[in-house]
Amino acid sequence: MSTTPGDSREQRFDSLEQEAFLNLWRTYDRMRAIEQDLFGRYDLTPQQYNALRLLRAARQRLGGKWPGRLATLDLASRLVSRAPDITRLLDPLERRGLVERDRPAHNRRVVCVGITEAGLDLLRELGEQVRACHARQFGHLSEKELRDLIVLLRAARRPHEEPDSAWLDSGERGV
Repeated sequence: MSTTPGDSREQRFDSLEQEAFLNLWRTYDRMRAIEQDLFGRYDLTPQQYNALRLLRAARQRLGGKWPGRLATLDLASRLVSRAPDITRLLDPLERRGLVERDRPAHNRRVVCVGITEAGLDLLRELGEQVRACHARQFGHLSEKELRDLIVLLRAARRPHEEPDSAWLDSGERGV
């Protein structure tokens, strides 16, 4: 049995793995609250912000089949957290004029999405605030602690990633 340090109630966990999982979950909950406070002021979800960031990167790269755009399924596969309904994630962004969707003439089954100038403007407006949010979330950790945390999180996640996940280091991908 494991206990949480400093807990006078001697809260017990069934295993060390359970203690690690529950601590990760609690940490996520605390970090998410800080992030939601920021994005809520802009009527955005963290996942929508992530989609806008990915679309900005696609626009800057200007490569691929649809320069500056991503197929919606490609976008969904690159998000930090799974989006079971990418259409529902993008609909409010399109209504606000932050993204545009279209179907390429040569393949009408594919829906492509790209960021608009209004979407880029919003990301520029959010830039410093997001950096401040991350500093608030992790600024109390040293650079070494942050790097160690990243290594541990990648190690914990690695067996559960898809072989072609963009979240794997290039040497770990099965593609």
